[in-house]
Amino acid sequence: MSNEDGTVFLIDDDASVRDSLTLLLSLKGLRTQSFANAESFIATYQADTVGCVLTDLRMPGMSGLELQADLRARDLQVPVVVLTAHGDVATARAALKNGAFDFLEKPVDDAMLIEVLNSALRADRERRASTPASGDERVERLTAREREILRLIAAGHANREIAAQLQISARTVEVHKAHIMEKLRCRSLADLIRLNLPV
Repeated sequence: MSNEDGTVFLIDDDASVRDSLTLLLSLKGLRTQSFANAESFIATYQADTVGCVLTDLRMPGMSGLELQADLRARDLQVPVVVLTAHGDVATARAALKNGAFDFLEKPVDDAMLIEVLNSALRADRERRASTPASGDERVERLTAREREILRLIAAGHANREIAAQLQISARTVEVHKAHIMEKLRCRSLADLIRLNLPV
């Protein structure tokens, strides 16, 4: 199997496990970045990086399942492969229900691990190729009134002007704007305007 472009983000609190897996993956031509905990991975992960996560389940701080939940909450769709010595049916089901790409138990067959990671990297590349960063789908989540307000925001109108034009209170405009920001996953007005969405 040909090695895929991308980075395997290895998360395990056991330094010896990180070292041995990093060595194995590098020998198979896979680029690896390792982390001792999920928090340090989240702090440095760039969403535009092709890759997959290979994570342990039980770790100090955020667990593997909590990491999955956090990635989902941030709408980060990087494939997650769980590798654990503490696997049971309930945990495997929870991980897969949370969207894990695969669930592997230690000790794992090297060839199987490499195959799963290559598949995860390929899946991430294909997802990125087939779903360009289009705001169209996000705009479809907006109500007719929210689109109307978004259009006026994009045109540079202040809250009071929007309120007067739509004959609603400025407070109502604020509430709608908060919903718009949440649905479009924007942190600031600048983010919203930069999206340049078709409304």
